[in-house]
Amino acid sequence: MPRRSQGDPLRILLVEDEPAHAELVMRSFEDHEVPNRIYHVADGEQALNFLFRRGDYADRNGSPRPDVILLDLRLPRIDGLEVLKEIKAADDVRHIPVVILTSSEAEMDIAKAYDYHVNSYLVKPIDFDKFTRMMETLSDYWLVWNHA
Repeated sequence: MPRRSQGDPLRILLVEDEPAHAELVMRSFEDHEVPNRIYHVADGEQALNFLFRRGDYADRNGSPRPDVILLDLRLPRIDGLEVLKEIKAADDVRHIPVVILTSSEAEMDIAKAYDYHVNSYLVKPIDFDKFTRMMETLSDYWLVWNHA
């Protein structure tokens, strides 16, 4: 994978089917000082097509490798755990950090996500201010402080 240059925007693949949640995430990153480019898809099938450059996402320029993937669990077509499992099983994309960003606090979901090698599991707070703080912290950690 080619290394990003210092000034290049960070590439984020956001996999979220709820438009309001996607808007909150995108707005949170927009407000942050880190230059980024968010690619948003609304279901698991689109996420896998984007990552493996299939169908509408076959063009490498339109579907660059993300620096981090924000993945909801409850998705149409292919659920988030299955998407995670496929990502971590594929040599060419398994190195991309995957952060589960979900409303599920179910122990079974958390355990399966870590069994499938998720890098982080975050539960979306209902409170807007807490959600915003969580997104700022996530942005700082994964997009500023963390070295791939």
